[in-house]
Order: sequence, then C-alpha cells, then structure tokens
Amino acid sequence: MKIKSLDPRVSRLELDAVDKQPDAVLKPEEHWETYQVFHQRKRGEKHSSVGIVHAPSAEMALVFAKEQYGRRGETVNMWIVNTRDVLAMDYDDYDVFATTPDKMYRDPAGYKVNDKIAEFKKSNLHV
Repeated sequence: MKIKSLDPRVSRLELDAVDKQPDAVLKPEEHWETYQVFHQRKRGEKHSSVGIVHAPSAEMALVFAKEQYGRRGETVNMWIVNTRDVLAMDYDDYDVFATTPDKMYRDPAGYKVNDKIAEFKKSNLHV
C-alpha cells in the first residue's frame, strides 16, 4: 500500500506504507542508520556537506533532509549518502600527503638547466 499524502512532493516518492507490526518497531538497542547530506545552493555550484539525518531508509533520509536542510529555498539539489559508505583515512596516515616538501619541480629554477644555459652563453661568446 502506497502512502497517500496531501503533499504532492511526498506522493511523488511513491513510498510504501509501513505496517504497524511488532517487527517494524525498533527495539531499544536498535537505531536508524545515519545519512550524510550534501546540498547544492545554485545550479552549477559544488555540493557541500550540511549535516546528518537519521532515517529508516535512503528514501526517507531524502525526505528528512529536504525538511531539515532544504526548507529555506537555498537548495536546488541534494545528495544523500549512507554514512557506512563514506570512507575516511586514519589521521595516522597523514604522511601519504607528504611529497617533496619544497616542490622545486614546480619552479623552473629548481631544474639544473640554469648552469647549462650559463655555460652555453659563455662558450658562444668566445666564438
């Protein structure tokens, strides 16, 4: 049975109604999953993290996120990501970002070409 709502935005989601059966009720040690919410203020801009919602499903997380983070009209798009799907590095692995500290390869002066150019100029001046 589909949820019938006066709000067309809820009806569009075509969510199934949850029966009030004992197994549908959460036990004290159970909880809903968390979902990370990212929203986009204007079309073409990047999505940015705005917070977390707790929900029984991804579809409901989208509904909750819309109500919590998109109700002021500052959102044109949302991404909902299950928190368990977010992969994060350990802070102890910070050294993977430690490359050449001075990054001389980005500066042309970092190459040993200047010595060769000066030598070439000297040799051509004497010819």
